[in-house]
Amino acid sequence: MRFLHIVVISVLLFLTGCNAVDDVSAEEIPSPTPLQPLTNTASDAPYSDSAPTPVDLPTLTPLPPTPTPFLILPEYIPADAMVPAFTVTTTLNPLTGLPPSDPALLQRRPMAIKVANYPRYMRPQSGLTLADQVFEYYIEDGLTRFIAVFYGNDSEWVGPVRSGRYFDEHVQRMYHAFLVFKFADPRELGYFQGSEFADLLLTPTNGSCPPFHFLTEREQTVEPYNNSYFNTVLMADCAARGGKDNSPQIIRDGLFNTAPPVGGLGGIKISTHYSADSYHYWLYSPQDQQYYRYQEIADVRDGKEASYAPLVDRVTSQHVHAANVVVMLAYHSFANEYDEDDEVFKIDLTGSGEAYVFRDGIGIPAKWYRTNPDQPLYFAALDGTPIYLRPGITFYEVIGSRSFVEQASGEWNFRHDPP
Repeated sequence: MRFLHIVVISVLLFLTGCNAVDDVSAEEIPSPTPLQPLTNTASDAPYSDSAPTPVDLPTLTPLPPTPTPFLILPEYIPADAMVPAFTVTTTLNPLTGLPPSDPALLQRRPMAIKVANYPRYMRPQSGLTLADQVFEYYIEDGLTRFIAVFYGNDSEWVGPVRSGRYFDEHVQRMYHAFLVFKFADPRELGYFQGSEFADLLLTPTNGSCPPFHFLTEREQTVEPYNNSYFNTVLMADCAARGGKDNSPQIIRDGLFNTAPPVGGLGGIKISTHYSADSYHYWLYSPQDQQYYRYQEIADVRDGKEASYAPLVDRVTSQHVHAANVVVMLAYHSFANEYDEDDEVFKIDLTGSGEAYVFRDGIGIPAKWYRTNPDQPLYFAALDGTPIYLRPGITFYEVIGSRSFVEQASGEWNFRHDPP
């Protein structure tokens, strides 16, 4: 496995007792230009770009240093990693390592909901700070989209909900989730409808189930396809009325720990450049041990400087934040020339691949593993030791396998490179 070449100008460690690791490099990959200081033009943005006000987050329940073991099928154990034992708990949300807002919420199936990130005028989105895990990936035309997984929280407003993509199958399978989306290209929709999880697909209908609805104050200013939201609170009743299986699922736990990582590089600012139209960064706040998201507000064509504003949740009015930010490299491909012309991507999130895990102000070069196709991802350091995530929300940035990174003084600059 070739790892991204990392230009290490200075190692920045922020937690007492953390040990620096050796420089990481990749074979046969030319050295990129060293990272330059990132331009910040947030003073031109409609929001302040100053340090965010800490938000009220759930109180952490201390976790044991080592998760309680249980069986994982031997055929899924990778040879180059020490996979921790598979655990199941009845008290903590396995997607966050935190208590759910209501224990009864874990007695249902998770919901994986597509959430738009473009066009910019439909921001702020609703519900991103209430999701347990969020994946961001490239769709087409320089744009990205989110798929947010809800389990330990509910929200009457999640969205705007947009169309499905092949990638969504990975998230649906890992969490055994209802897949909520607003239709899809016939190639992708046909594939979903022919799958064994077809009964778990939720798209808008003329009735109240599935529970899609609209923001009335936006009906005159936002076109209908960008004004469709999902109500997770009503889903249990809709599932019962429609005869859909909403039973609790067995989801792997034991992947979270409050103890900070022993080693790593400084990981204070994580920038991801998907395209001239889509770029953002996460900034670490040591006061509350969270990363905060700053989203682009304009393209960078014709020599324009990058410009950002805080990404805010319309429901909670909170700055979008995460306890963990994980950058994952995955192979992007097209089935044929027609798919290539339309940019209908297939993203391979099976097996294993390169990753970078950020938590507690530390960045750790890693590998991701899909040790079981129907269970959440697992992460290991380059020496094979497990990497535990900090309890809380996790955001995954999925970029192409040919992407590269520059690193210096606690800042990481990833650049997505599609086929």
